[in-house]
Amino acid sequence: MIEEPPKKHYMAWMTLAMLDFFTIIRFEDVFYPYQNQGLSVIFSWIFLLICYQLPYTLIATQLGLAYKDTEEGGLASWIRRGTGSDALGYATSWMYWAQTVPYLVDVSNSIIVSISWMILGNNTLGKHMSPFMFGLLTFVIILIFILCESAYKNSLDLLSLIGGIAMFAMSVIFVILIIWALMHGGHIATKMEWSSFKPNFSVHYFSTTGLLIFAMSGAELAAPYVTRLKNPRKEFPKSMWMLLAMTVFMTLTETLGLAVLFDAKHIPHDFKMNGAFYAFQLLGEEAGMGKSLMYMYAIVCLLNFMADLAALIDAASRVFASDTSEKYMPSWLRKKNKDGLPVNSYVLTCSITLFLLLLSGTLPEINDIFNWLLNLNGIVSPYKTSVVFLAFLAFRYRHKTFAKDDFVFIRNNKGALGVGWWCFIFTFICATMGFLPQDVTFESPQWTKQLWMNIITVIVLFGTGFLLPWLRKLELKHQAKANS
Repeated sequence: MIEEPPKKHYMAWMTLAMLDFFTIIRFEDVFYPYQNQGLSVIFSWIFLLICYQLPYTLIATQLGLAYKDTEEGGLASWIRRGTGSDALGYATSWMYWAQTVPYLVDVSNSIIVSISWMILGNNTLGKHMSPFMFGLLTFVIILIFILCESAYKNSLDLLSLIGGIAMFAMSVIFVILIIWALMHGGHIATKMEWSSFKPNFSVHYFSTTGLLIFAMSGAELAAPYVTRLKNPRKEFPKSMWMLLAMTVFMTLTETLGLAVLFDAKHIPHDFKMNGAFYAFQLLGEEAGMGKSLMYMYAIVCLLNFMADLAALIDAASRVFASDTSEKYMPSWLRKKNKDGLPVNSYVLTCSITLFLLLLSGTLPEINDIFNWLLNLNGIVSPYKTSVVFLAFLAFRYRHKTFAKDDFVFIRNNKGALGVGWWCFIFTFICATMGFLPQDVTFESPQWTKQLWMNIITVIVLFGTGFLLPWLRKLELKHQAKANS
């Protein structure tokens, strides 16, 4: 009797779009640029959505479909296959891992903040906890999730989907309540005049743009799931267009909602850490619900952050199982346990995390720690995103003609290369400008300190990747001597 092959379970294209959206942009991601740029961030969002996010999404779509047979590699495989260089493939893998670590710490920080609002019901976390204890608890949370990684790995998609849907629902509730408040005589906190929308093209303005790119980047994360779709060539572009539409909705409507609640010229100093909780507290009081809406958001926020943390730890482990790891990483770093998990890679993740927490622990307040770690993502994440455009450029330089049924971003090759170079140069410049500290007075002692902290951290995060190939060479030499 011939056994029938097991039926393959496909992922719906809408599910893929939702998973990618929930991984990329969070409700509170819109709060950070609002504190940095005020209502003029509307101009920044519109410009980036049209001139950056749209081509970025379509570029990721073409690359995802062009390399759809390389499921596990993702961005690193795009670079390796596009350039023919294993070394560049490894460097990309390492950069991808390195940029997840500050975000991993940032998400863990946010978990503590969410729990504090659930328990205290206000913004007094700094009065009940020292910066040292804040860092210690952050490390403990990361350690717990790493130890439990094998337990939640199989339910990761479901966890991310539930958390993401709940957070998107809170975003819709936020917009609905803003409209309700305005219809019932609510006061608009920000003056809706041209001067409020007009951007101030200063050094500070450009140094904060990296956080907008950080909030919008990640379309390439959907690429490894292309082969899980029943009809990738038709369904993957649909998921990318849905992703773009949801990003447009969230960024623009939420920013206008913030302008209703908070005066763009007088934003609380801890807005990045507590702004979302302030917003739902104000809306709840306006609607006669007391603090119940804020508590609801805190619970949803906690669930969403836990899903994010699980996804980040899972994604971070993949670099150590990439198609170039054996050639460039020491064998001890790739060692796996009986469940197939790279245990020593988790030790390295914990070590880099501890380094970040010890460095951030030198800052005076929890709010300073939260802001610095958050702003760090505005440096390392855009550097990683710039590699997406390098992969696209390498691909288009090698492929100048395509079949009619191929998904192609701009058929004219010179036009496609021009857009690719624009996206790469813009992203790289914004990432580099992000080194300039944002939430402290220019050229003050704290500004100088955070500048050096940014430089040292990026050197450690990316520089460690250059040490591993050297260690691998020493290991191979030792093995050759032992066998001779």
